[in-house]
Amino acid sequence: MSTGAQKSESWTIERVVSWATEDFRARGLESPRLEAELLLGHALGLSRIQLILERGRPLSSAELATYRDQIKRRRGGEPVSYILGSREFFGLPFRVTPAVLIPRPDTEALVEEALERTESRSMFGNLLDLCTGSGCIAIAFARARRTWKIQATDSSEAALAVARQNALNLGVLPQVELRSGDLFQAARSARPFDIIVSNPPYIPSADVERLDKSVAGFEPRAALDGGRDGLEILRRVVAEAPAFLRADGALAVEIQYDQGPRVRQLFLDHGYEDVRIRRDYGRRDRVVSGRRPGALRAS
Repeated sequence: MSTGAQKSESWTIERVVSWATEDFRARGLESPRLEAELLLGHALGLSRIQLILERGRPLSSAELATYRDQIKRRRGGEPVSYILGSREFFGLPFRVTPAVLIPRPDTEALVEEALERTESRSMFGNLLDLCTGSGCIAIAFARARRTWKIQATDSSEAALAVARQNALNLGVLPQVELRSGDLFQAARSARPFDIIVSNPPYIPSADVERLDKSVAGFEPRAALDGGRDGLEILRRVVAEAPAFLRADGALAVEIQYDQGPRVRQLFLDHGYEDVRIRRDYGRRDRVVSGRRPGALRAS
């Protein structure tokens, strides 16, 4: 999009998308065409279908300037979701800012596991979501279980503000109680929970800096760094959860793809029963879950 381009050639939607796609491809981005279209659609307030239907429309100088700024941000490694200010998760649109991790499809496995673990009491129940971030797990669960009560905690006030806005936007704010504090210290334990879920920091400290620039340079480190071996927070969650679970309650946590055997053993060492590992869409270990130690068994 050089300012020295021939004035006789207008920058139409089709032309500018092609230019941005080639620019992104040359920089090694995985989905250059998709990203080019998403950013332009955001700049113009158009859907991807509308971009196709209006592909011959010339862009104004102001529109080109807005798109150029977005391309510069993406070239600098900033994730598309932060530029757009949103990300889809479990079929729902979530607001995201640099205060929260960007929801990822792999985390949908945690919501699916929570729904399966509580299928027998689908009408009424209580869920606790630790390290809620954008609130995507708690809110997706709340949308699927409209009669349930949800508590969601996070140590970041900025993250809770994003989660609160998402709960409001997606119509579950009366269902979801957001609380500030460190893990279980923030939970109101007047009632035992049927299930506790968490997507805690689980990346070993030494590995955080080696993550892709779009992650290490932009997403909140506190939500990524799980300590020396990646399991510091997970150990606390597994050890402390039974005191907050009902007799047959369950705990389900997200893990890094190579942590399945270690976290499963951690559950077993703490006496959890019916411990299992769930894989994500890429067929990698992603969730470990189990029943509270001494869980009641159906007769």
